[in-house]
Amino acid sequence: MGKRIYLCLAHMSGAEQGFIQEAFDTNWVVPLGPNVNGFEDDLKRFVGQDREVVALSSGTAAVHLALIACGVGPGDEVLVQSFTFCASSHPVTYLGARPVFVDSEKESWNMDPDLLEEAISDRMAKTGRKPKAIIPVALYGMPYQIDRIMEIADRYEIPVIEDAAEGFGSRYDGRVLGTFGRYGVLSFNGNKMITTSGGGALICPDAAAKNEIMFYATQARESYPYYQHERIGYNYRMSNICAGIGRGQMTVADGHIAHHRHMCALYRELMKDVDGITLHENPSERYDSNYWLNTVTLDPDLRVKGQENAYRNAVRGAVGGAAGVTHAADTTHTDCEPGTNVEALRLGLDALGIESRPLWKPMHRQPVYADCPAYLSGVSESLFRTGLCLPSGPCVTDEDARYIVDGIRSLLL
Repeated sequence: MGKRIYLCLAHMSGAEQGFIQEAFDTNWVVPLGPNVNGFEDDLKRFVGQDREVVALSSGTAAVHLALIACGVGPGDEVLVQSFTFCASSHPVTYLGARPVFVDSEKESWNMDPDLLEEAISDRMAKTGRKPKAIIPVALYGMPYQIDRIMEIADRYEIPVIEDAAEGFGSRYDGRVLGTFGRYGVLSFNGNKMITTSGGGALICPDAAAKNEIMFYATQARESYPYYQHERIGYNYRMSNICAGIGRGQMTVADGHIAHHRHMCALYRELMKDVDGITLHENPSERYDSNYWLNTVTLDPDLRVKGQENAYRNAVRGAVGGAAGVTHAADTTHTDCEPGTNVEALRLGLDALGIESRPLWKPMHRQPVYADCPAYLSGVSESLFRTGLCLPSGPCVTDEDARYIVDGIRSLLL
C-alpha cells in the first residue's frame, strides 16, 4: 500500500518559519507579543465588518469566554445545536449551566430555526426564564440559516454565539460567518482550514468587548503592583510562537479555502454516476461553504462489501487518532450508531489507505447529556446513521480524489 490519505491535515506555507524565528530571536515566546498582535490584525481584516478579534489557546476556550461575556452562570440554560462536536456544549457545563439541544434542518444540516423558536417558547414556559445564549454551528463549514436565527434571537433579545470553528471563510449572503451574532468562534486546530498547531480566536463586536475577553483570558488580574484577583480568570491567551504559525498560514488561507471547494466540485464530478451516495452541497446561492470536510450520505439500502462484519471487531483507540487517551470500549455497539453499510465503507476505505470518518454523533444522544432537554426532528440522527466524511485537506490531490472514488466504487455491491 502506498501513502495514506488523511481526512484533513494542515499544510504549511513556508512563511511560518520566518515569524517563528523572529519570535525566538526577540525572545517573545510568551502568550503575548508581536505575532499575537499581527495575527489578530490579519484575522480582523479577514473577517471585516468592523469587528475585533482575540487570539486564544483553542476554539473551546473561545466558546467558554463568549458564554462568560454573555452572563451565563449556574442554573442558566443555553440553546446549542445538537449536531456538532462536544466543544460547542461542554463549555456550557463548565459554568454550571445546562445545554438545551436543538436539532437540525435537512438543507444545511444545522440548527433548525423552527425548532429553535419552539425551544425558546417552551423553556420560558417551563422555567420562567429565557435561555441565556444561542449557539448555532457551521457543521463541516456549511453556513446555518443565520438570517432566521438572528431574527428570532433579536425578537427574544437572546445573544447569539456563532460556532464557526469549522467555518473559517464560509459566507452567508456574502458575509463571513462569525460576524452576525454578538460573538463568533474560530478554531485553528491541526485539522482546520488554517492552523496554529492548536489555537482559536473569538470575534468580538467592539474594542470594549475585546478588552473584557482579554481580561478573562489572562487570569483576570486587577491593576495593582501585585496580583489582585476579584474575578475568576483563565490562561487562554495564544502564544507568540503559535501566532507566528498563524501569520504564515494567513498567507495561504484563501488558497486553502479554494482547494476545499475544488475538492467538492471534483467529488461531484467523479461521483455523478455512483448510485446510492449523495454529496452534501450548498443548498442555494445564499450559502458559500468552505467545505472544510466534504461529506456524503449513503442510501440505507446501499450494500457494501464486508457489511455483515461491520461491527464484529471493537475499535482500538479513536477512529482517525486522538490528541490524548480514549477509554477501551466494553462493546462494539451503542444505542445510536452509523449503519452497517457506512461502517463497512469506512473499514474498506481504511484498508485501502484512505481515512474517512462518521459524521458527528448528535449531542442529545451522548450519554453525558442524557438528562438535558432536546427539541428534535430526527434529522441529525438520520444523518449520523447514513453519513461519512471524505478526505478534503490541502494535501489531498486530484489523483488522490480519483483513487478515493475508485475505492468507493470497488467496495459497492
